[in-house]
Formats: sequence, C-alpha cells, structure tokens
Amino acid sequence: MTDLRKVMSTFATGVTVLTVGGENPNGMTANAFCSVSLDPPLVLCCVARTARLHKAVAVEGRFAVSVLSAEQKATARHFADRSRPHGWAQFATVSWVPGLHTGAPLITGALAWLECEVTEEVVAGDHSVFVGRVLEAASGSGDAALLFHRGTLRGLPDGATADAPDGRVGTA
Repeated sequence: MTDLRKVMSTFATGVTVLTVGGENPNGMTANAFCSVSLDPPLVLCCVARTARLHKAVAVEGRFAVSVLSAEQKATARHFADRSRPHGWAQFATVSWVPGLHTGAPLITGALAWLECEVTEEVVAGDHSVFVGRVLEAASGSGDAALLFHRGTLRGLPDGATADAPDGRVGTA
C-alpha cells in the first residue's frame, strides 16, 4: 500500500486549535475536525490517544475550537510544538478569551469559534474521535483561511471562491 500519510497530505484541510479549560487546560493544533450534523448541531475532532489533549478532553468532557486565519501560522506552530509548556502557561504567548460555556480558551483573531460538549468518544485505531454537541458557534474575522496541505501551512489565496453560489457542499 502507498504511504497513507503521503496520500492524505494531498487533501487540503483547515487548521484549528482545540482547547480545554478547567482543571486540565490544554491546547493542540488539529486539522482532523469537521461538522457532522446541523440538527442536532454536532462536530467531531480526532485526537491521538497519546496526545496531552486527549486526557484533558476525556476528563473535562468539553472542548473549544478556534478556526485559524492565514495570519495565525505562528499560533498553529506553537500548539503543534510538543515542547511548549503544560497547563495554563502554554496560553501565555497567545491572545485569548475564555469560552462562556466551557471556559476553554478561544484564540483571538480566529475565523470562527465553537464550544462543544462531548457526546461520544469512539476509539479508532491510535486516535479517539470525539463527537461534540455545539453549545455556541460564532464567526470572527473575514480574513483568509489557514490550510494544511502536503505538510505545509498555507494561506488560502485572496479572492478564492467556491463554485457553489451559496457555499454549500454535498447537498445535491
């Protein structure tokens, strides 16, 4: 079989920072995030079972998502760096506000934020898929999106638009 990592790197994804507050504060850059359902409002994120964030989400039962803009490459790199500080100290160099529903850090300047309550954890290989019921969702700046493609962080080109006039995908 062809190297799965190499093949999957061809699929461009958005970049998020997943965060947890409370007694187990933690953050992690993630691109394995997507919507699941509008009714009820559900999203999912995939977290390696060896990641620090995994235990935090499992214990707290809540998480937040900040969808990063193209201007936030440094933030993405910070939360991907395994040598960053633990606990609240890892948020000291990043501007954020606590989520009203979760207390989890919401990264200032992001394109969007979601606060979620875990409804299900599914073990899938070396990861867990956390399904979260969306408690709150808000849009932020209208800047370009940060994408991950072929192992590189890239800004979505200015002026790029979707083919569908209403922006919907998969509704045929």
